[in-house]
Amino acid sequence: MDPQELPKDPHSLWEDAMAMLVGTLFVALGVTLYTQATLLTGSTAGMAFLLQYASGWPFGVWFFLINLPFYWLAIRRMGWSFTLRTFAAIGLVSLFSELTGRWIDIAGLAPLYGALMGGCLIGIGMLILFRHRASLGGVNILVLYLQDRFGLRAGYVQLAIDGAIMLAGLALLPADRVGLSVLGAVALNLIIALNHKPGRYMGVS
Repeated sequence: MDPQELPKDPHSLWEDAMAMLVGTLFVALGVTLYTQATLLTGSTAGMAFLLQYASGWPFGVWFFLINLPFYWLAIRRMGWSFTLRTFAAIGLVSLFSELTGRWIDIAGLAPLYGALMGGCLIGIGMLILFRHRASLGGVNILVLYLQDRFGLRAGYVQLAIDGAIMLAGLALLPADRVGLSVLGAVALNLIIALNHKPGRYMGVS
């Protein structure tokens, strides 16, 4: 039988709530490792890191604020259910990214480990959210909108934005930390690419 024809198993409200909690905790832990190691990532999270390093304001504050303009695009393209779940996920990541540093004490962190493990944690957290019809919003929604409206290839636009974030990071961070950030981004995207494929996971909400 074609995997697409298999009966779907809808997630319950309880399952969605638990996934939201666990997924955002994974992302927040990855963000904490990145902050500790002074690293970057792409998308709106990368913008929030840049603003955190430039201003001294917490990542969580910037991450929440940067995502605000993108919600109307999410409503137009994904609908209210997806948008509300995404709003909740962004709010929880913003909150947990500030609390995690109080819950754990990292005395020392090798930057290479922070880049790889932080990228993997964020990727796993995003994967959990994707499978329960939520996301971390921002640039991901924008590039899909630009593709639909103007025919711009979403992957290329995403790559250009992430590349610009990394280049901007050179003005604030040592070159070796930007290089490690690129390595962490590769780890993050491999987690998504290897595990988020149509037909592989049939649960729906």
